[in-house]
Amino acid sequence: MKLTLRVWRQQNADADGAMSTYEVDGVSPDMSFLEMLDTLNEELILKGEDPVAFDHDCREGICGACSLVINGDAHGPERTTTCQLHMRSFQDGDTIDIEPWRASAFPVIKDLVVDRSAFDRIIQAGGYITAPTGSAPEAHATPVPKPDADLAFEHAECIGCGACVAACPNGAAMLFTSAKVNHLNVLPQGAPERETRVLDMVAQMDEEGFGGCTLTGECATACPKGIPLVSITSMNKEWLRATRKVAKR
Repeated sequence: MKLTLRVWRQQNADADGAMSTYEVDGVSPDMSFLEMLDTLNEELILKGEDPVAFDHDCREGICGACSLVINGDAHGPERTTTCQLHMRSFQDGDTIDIEPWRASAFPVIKDLVVDRSAFDRIIQAGGYITAPTGSAPEAHATPVPKPDADLAFEHAECIGCGACVAACPNGAAMLFTSAKVNHLNVLPQGAPERETRVLDMVAQMDEEGFGGCTLTGECATACPKGIPLVSITSMNKEWLRATRKVAKR
């Protein structure tokens, strides 16, 4: 396959960026999208040019590091992570636009790499449970109804890639935050921080400068792990419950 790539290049956070065009030949349909970018970078290095900076780590669809907008879609045309997207999803001769996540809360560091530490700060605000010191408790010591366990696991699948933010026309982080809130709030182990968790995490989300949610639904459509849109509704209910409980004190 021979492809034309239009790639966002930006030297650093303070520099102006622009799209640069590259031709890549000999691309196998069985390559992953990141392997195709590796091929491009090898060619650029041989020419003495600066390779394209992009995030990656496990390349197994687990870590959430890969984060590219491909032809206008977060992670590309398939509902998967960029590292699990294969070049057979494209045609020989295609022109592919490759950009970083676009959100004020995700500033560009270089080229396709953005700073997603805002997500870390949201988790630090309340994404934990009280854990006593000493040995780990017996796994079956606290009974959890299967529907609650299934719901917790569904939300715990969030890998924090940020596709929800990139896909949202408002740059909202509600789907990410709701997944982190709900997967702990439905479990008895998460009960001690139930109110403070949702209040603190939502407050931190707002402080980070993410946009407001208007339930457009693009976040759930783009999520490679299938976090449902109803997760946002559940978090809103938790927030209202916590707000009313605090107001009564």
